[in-house]
Amino acid sequence: MSLKRLLPRRIRIALRRHGPEALVWRRRVAIIGGAVLVGLVALIFAHVADRANGAFHAYVTRTPWAPLVVTPIGFALIAWATIRFAPTAKGSGIPQVMAATENPEAALSGLVSTRAAIAKFFLTAGALLVGASVGREGPTVQIAAAIMGRMHRLLRIPIRSSVYIAGGAAGVAAAFNTPLAGVAFAIEELAAAYEQRMTLLVMAAVLIAGMISLGVSGDYIYFGEMRQTLGVSQALIATPVAGVVGGLAGGLFSRLMLGAGTTALRPMVWARANPVAFAGLCGVLVAVVGFATGLTWGTGYETANSIIKGSGVPLWFAPAKFAATLATAVSGLPGGIFAPSLSIGAGIGDLLRGIFPGYPSGAVVLLGMVAYFTGVVRAPLTAVIIISETTASRGLMMPLLASALIGEFAAQLVCKEKLYHGLSLRFREASAPHI
Repeated sequence: MSLKRLLPRRIRIALRRHGPEALVWRRRVAIIGGAVLVGLVALIFAHVADRANGAFHAYVTRTPWAPLVVTPIGFALIAWATIRFAPTAKGSGIPQVMAATENPEAALSGLVSTRAAIAKFFLTAGALLVGASVGREGPTVQIAAAIMGRMHRLLRIPIRSSVYIAGGAAGVAAAFNTPLAGVAFAIEELAAAYEQRMTLLVMAAVLIAGMISLGVSGDYIYFGEMRQTLGVSQALIATPVAGVVGGLAGGLFSRLMLGAGTTALRPMVWARANPVAFAGLCGVLVAVVGFATGLTWGTGYETANSIIKGSGVPLWFAPAKFAATLATAVSGLPGGIFAPSLSIGAGIGDLLRGIFPGYPSGAVVLLGMVAYFTGVVRAPLTAVIIISETTASRGLMMPLLASALIGEFAAQLVCKEKLYHGLSLRFREASAPHI
């Protein structure tokens, strides 16, 4: 006779409800184990992406004309591989996670499948290896959501939308080493209606992933520490200017990005019908802009970091990086726009500090960054927290928030629809069952 049968009935019921095999314990194991994996995979992904970006810059230094050949061919090959093996891996990855919350169980076989996550990992690194203007933060969100979903499936736990939201938030926290930004991103972007019951799940996932990132890579600040502040009169003048300029530019990016997928203009209709050839043409544009400027390749992290610390860039940097990032984004290559957007925003900030020569230059640059980033993603709270945590610029919280809110308003004048929301609708339509 088994031990369980020897136990009184009430004890057996209590064990089923609260014992180590109970649903509540399996859910906790899934959250903790998934968050640990998210932290580790995010660090590995960051290392691989940085190595790919560095390898590209190394061979450009040796052979400056090489991207004119390598980049267009690389764009076409990556676009073909994405369409052939993992169509749901294209683009940022954040719209896929937003769409996945509509049908969580089915999404694990499509939008946030293991295949999509693996493809996202290697194809994003491949895009950086050929000079694409992409970042790893958006892809980390999709990969993290897939990990969290798979952990719940392995432990036979029903998958709810909150699982993907928690995974995506943990991905943002691990990618930037910004735990607060992960929580804000979950509230503002991933969850249309933030349920109270999902709070603990998100907090736990973000905390654990953040601790793993800190434990392995150390306590670092993404862009380095920036302690400059603005006086009240300086903030009252610079903040609205930065908000309007950055917000309009960010809204323009979103408008062009969304329009590329819906416009009836003949060239774009041809592009949507011939995605591999179109990706190759986008690669030509990225290669030409990069060859002419030498500054628009890859994530743009190094350039943004140097601008924040006081180095100047040519006046054309922001428009050139804007063009390279837009061409990469509409090509359909797997890769995010977070890091390139911060780089473009830094370029806009560099233009603005020419208007305010007596102001603290680093502070003005951050105003431009937060305004442009808000204009693109339309998540002002997330933008402010990301900029604040990645630069340790807590003394600028109020000017940053004001610039972000003004940028949000200015972006709406150019593009009514939020970028990730508009892109997620296409994934929802593509994944919906056809009757």
